[in-house]
Amino acid sequence: MSTSTTSDNATRQILVTSALPYANGSIHLGHLLEYIQTDIWVRFQKSRGHECHYVCADDAHGTAIMLRAEQEGITSQQLIDRVNAEHQADFARFGVAFDNYYSTHSEENRVHSEAIYRALRDGGFIATRDVEQMYDPERGMFLADRFVKGTCPKCHTDDQYGDNCEACGATYTPAELLNPVSAVSGATPVVKSSTHYFFELPKFEPFLKEWTRSERLQPQISNKLQEWFEAGLNDWDISRDAPYFGFEIPDAPGKYFYVWVDAPIGYMASFQQLCEREGLDFDHYWKRDSDAELYHFIGKDIVYFHALFWPAMLEGANLRTPTGVNCHGFVTVNGAKMSKSRGTFIKAETYEQFLNPEYLRYYFAAKLTAGVDDLDLNLEDFAARVNSDLVGKVVNIASRCAGFVKKSGGRLSATCAEPELVQRFIDEGEAIAADFEAREFARAVRRIMALADDANGYIAEKAPWALAKEEGREQEVLDICSVGINLFRQLVVYLAPIVPTLAEGARSFLGLETLNWASRTTVLLDHPIEKFKPLMTRVESDKIDQMIEASKEDLAVEKKLKDDAKAAQGEATSTPGEGAGETPAADLEPIAPEITIDDFAKVDLRIARITQAEYVEGAKKLLKLTLDIGSETRTVFSGIRAQYAPEALTGRLTVMIANLAPRKMRFGLSEGMVLAAGDNDGIYLLAPDSGAKPGSRVS
Repeated sequence: MSTSTTSDNATRQILVTSALPYANGSIHLGHLLEYIQTDIWVRFQKSRGHECHYVCADDAHGTAIMLRAEQEGITSQQLIDRVNAEHQADFARFGVAFDNYYSTHSEENRVHSEAIYRALRDGGFIATRDVEQMYDPERGMFLADRFVKGTCPKCHTDDQYGDNCEACGATYTPAELLNPVSAVSGATPVVKSSTHYFFELPKFEPFLKEWTRSERLQPQISNKLQEWFEAGLNDWDISRDAPYFGFEIPDAPGKYFYVWVDAPIGYMASFQQLCEREGLDFDHYWKRDSDAELYHFIGKDIVYFHALFWPAMLEGANLRTPTGVNCHGFVTVNGAKMSKSRGTFIKAETYEQFLNPEYLRYYFAAKLTAGVDDLDLNLEDFAARVNSDLVGKVVNIASRCAGFVKKSGGRLSATCAEPELVQRFIDEGEAIAADFEAREFARAVRRIMALADDANGYIAEKAPWALAKEEGREQEVLDICSVGINLFRQLVVYLAPIVPTLAEGARSFLGLETLNWASRTTVLLDHPIEKFKPLMTRVESDKIDQMIEASKEDLAVEKKLKDDAKAAQGEATSTPGEGAGETPAADLEPIAPEITIDDFAKVDLRIARITQAEYVEGAKKLLKLTLDIGSETRTVFSGIRAQYAPEALTGRLTVMIANLAPRKMRFGLSEGMVLAAGDNDGIYLLAPDSGAKPGSRVS
């Protein structure tokens, strides 16, 4: 994928955004992956001397925010203001340095949203038609699909959302649900007609087919989008009926822009505010023929909006389109989806109470590529890698050399004892820069750590601590340690976009004005340094354990708040007989009717090895498993997607019902069932001991 339109020797003008976090919850580690990835790339661009601006905002509109504010007894404005302050504090903790952070509920966003809408309307790209929707007669509001729940019309599973069944995978309309209820009031919804406004996306199909193949997207994303073209593009419903927290559509009283209309326009609004504050030329960045660059960093779950709707809206409004849309995968912890009950659903604020945020920045960078694969935060590997790389290799160089320099007067040697070695470190900067530019951070880190190994090898070979014991070799010791300090400086220049706080401490120790990319080309000769102070301490495993426990406590606090809210409304919060240390009755499944041993004997349980696991397109909870049961392989669809990343399952043993009749599903034929245990937090596979053999019968 192309990420540069200008020579690296020329100053580029770059505008960068991250997806807008929803103003309805706390920032957690899953969110932080994207903002850390973007921040590293932006810091690198600024280090190279480019004019790079990083803007973001809270996504502050929608029914969910309106309803939460009502539940808390505050206005929507009060809610989004409070969450905005919390979000900015969380990002600051992790060194995410926005040039501007704003809100989509702003006058700038209203102006830009209305202007784009009018351009689309006047261009003939907006249509209206009547739509039948579920309507809550008690609340007097139309209900989005997720605010309608009921019984699946296909498999009759209760408590399913209004668009698809997470049990059998069936898709349907809310009107097809059996026994539908409003998730807002509990009332029985009725079907009611309303006029809606649509953006005619199919009119942009020729443009989008070319745009999505123009190297603005990763190959995996571009290929995925072709599937949507094959299925056919549909008009996009861009309106919602009152009551709704958002912007009213011009000339359409009671109709509001759907949140996903003004959310990406929020990038423009945030940049507008920055331009007014800093005296920048807004139009230069957004005009159709602009030579400035525009990059969006997003998660793969919102590709449809950023790679189809957004460029089509911009094209229809005669504005420039993104230079690139960079997608990343999701974060798992210890091979599974983040879990509140296991304490791996970790909020940014909770993490920072126990661990240095730069640990996480480094670990993410060490695993991030330009692809869209999920990233697993393995906490054991996390501690080992940070301790080995940052503390044991990089900081250790300065720690070993600084004292000897101070003993020699605190100034580095006037000549370089190893010019070829230092020059090799300088020259490697171009390859490292190319990796940063391409968002291949993991590859850049490998190059940097290979240099760190060479630097430590050089110091170990020369052993200045041994030479210092010999009379008359003080200059030789100073020469060796001066080379070591110069090599350390090179490493810190390369690491500065990843660990800016560590780099700032190193800059102060080295007595330098800057650690920008170009500064590395000047060797430090006869240069004074300050007294060395530890730049980073080791990750302590007990701190990780405490963070996990505190995250579990967060869950307990959340439950208490919910219970208090229910109690205030006169709802029961506990079950008779429930006491301290007991499992809440709501967490227990009722015991099924008794069966006989003859009934159980009919079930053929077999050990199975998962040889492949993959996501199922269009299913929110299913994974497709290929199982080896010794004599044959089976395909099974299992509702465990929420708990496991596919790559974490490959090679694992589990237990399956081998003689269950095959079941034809919308996604294919499921040839059995894997056994799992469930609680309120999710479903977890049962796993036999590692010595079990695929195909063995369980008895």
